[in-house]
Amino acid sequence: MNKFERQGAILRLVQDRPLSTQAEVAQALRQAGYEAVQTTVSRDIAQLGLVKVRGAEGRLVYALPGAADLSRQSELTAALRRSTVSLAPTGSLVVLKTPPGTANALARAIDEAMLPDVAGTVAGDDTIFVAAREGLSGAELADHFRHHLEGDT
Repeated sequence: MNKFERQGAILRLVQDRPLSTQAEVAQALRQAGYEAVQTTVSRDIAQLGLVKVRGAEGRLVYALPGAADLSRQSELTAALRRSTVSLAPTGSLVVLKTPPGTANALARAIDEAMLPDVAGTVAGDDTIFVAAREGLSGAELADHFRHHLEGDT
């Protein structure tokens, strides 16, 4: 199985059933005959630009992105690549360092991307604290940002 087959399977799965977490996506992949660890699933979700929407039962589930979602993801990727000097997870936070005077613009791009895993941002002159939503570690959130910085998105 290659990356494109696995990502195609993920797209089919999120259209067929409500999947709320990366663990649920990984389990559904295994049930469909694809082996993938959670870090791979996390990377795939970021590369596919999947978004979380309110499902029929009222809980957040993964869905295919709409045009506005793709635009926000693209803008976030560009802003992160343009302004991020370093990132470091700590507890439930990610600390992003930027060139002087650019932290507010990057924090705004993060906020406007409406990432389901981000509770909010606090920006200074060259530093941003990004708070992860409940149940997510700073390390997991940092991986999401790394996919934007280093990935094919």
